[in-house]
Amino acid sequence: MVRLNKYIAHHSSYSRREADKAIQDGYVRVDGEIQTNPATQIQEGVNIVYISGKQVSPRDKYTVIVYNKPKGELVTKSDPKGRRTIYDTLSKEYKHYVPVGRLDYASEGLLLLTDASRVASALMESNLERIYKIKIKGEVTPDMEDAMLKGMTLDDASAGGHSHSKIKEMEFKPFIGYKVQKNQPNYSILKVALSEGKNRELRRFFAHFGAEIVDLKRISFAEIELNNLPEGKVRFLSRSEYSALAKFLKDEKKSALKENNEKRSFKSEKKTTFKENKPAQKKR
Repeated sequence: MVRLNKYIAHHSSYSRREADKAIQDGYVRVDGEIQTNPATQIQEGVNIVYISGKQVSPRDKYTVIVYNKPKGELVTKSDPKGRRTIYDTLSKEYKHYVPVGRLDYASEGLLLLTDASRVASALMESNLERIYKIKIKGEVTPDMEDAMLKGMTLDDASAGGHSHSKIKEMEFKPFIGYKVQKNQPNYSILKVALSEGKNRELRRFFAHFGAEIVDLKRISFAEIELNNLPEGKVRFLSRSEYSALAKFLKDEKKSALKENNEKRSFKSEKKTTFKENKPAQKKR
């Protein structure tokens, strides 16, 4: 069983938020009946789902593109302040593509987009390696290197975050790796590899040590590399990149199924235990 909003987001061009709105506005039918609750449980391959009169069916095909995002673009559909977004640059055929995570306004580099929300979700929630090239003000200190190796938890990680961000406490996992390419009193350049991409994680990390990031560029995501893709341009994944992605998605699906089966087994065992421990009713 799967939530209705998740089913639509996984098998259509609708994002989870767009699916929620369509459901709540009465545009979704399940087996002919209008459903207005995004949490409605359905069974793939059994229940028939329509959204605005068009059937939503499970699909295996998907497309992923690499976009070399320049500085000065937001990774969002629109901006209330009228700032430029990635969709102002991308051609119309990619307007419905979902970004895999975010790069903030001042950051640049590799951004993946896909026409399948399930693929975007799997990649965003993964611990696949992301590599960034960064330039910071000041030197790389021993304390920074120690935190990169061991990780750290901050009660207040607001420095380096957006002024309107509600995130304060943050846990930073140990970096997968790092390489100091230049270390000078005025500025330093590093390559760092992370297994996640939380809200302005790198900016918050270095801000804790009083070092502002002045340049941040993502150069790879797992086996997918930016290489010589020009700024503001897109490319499709290569055959080998698609093969690696397909293997990753297959492994993730197996892992999810195993986890669900274990949860069901655990619930079944609990029910049996409770039943056995239930006091016998007295005969009248």
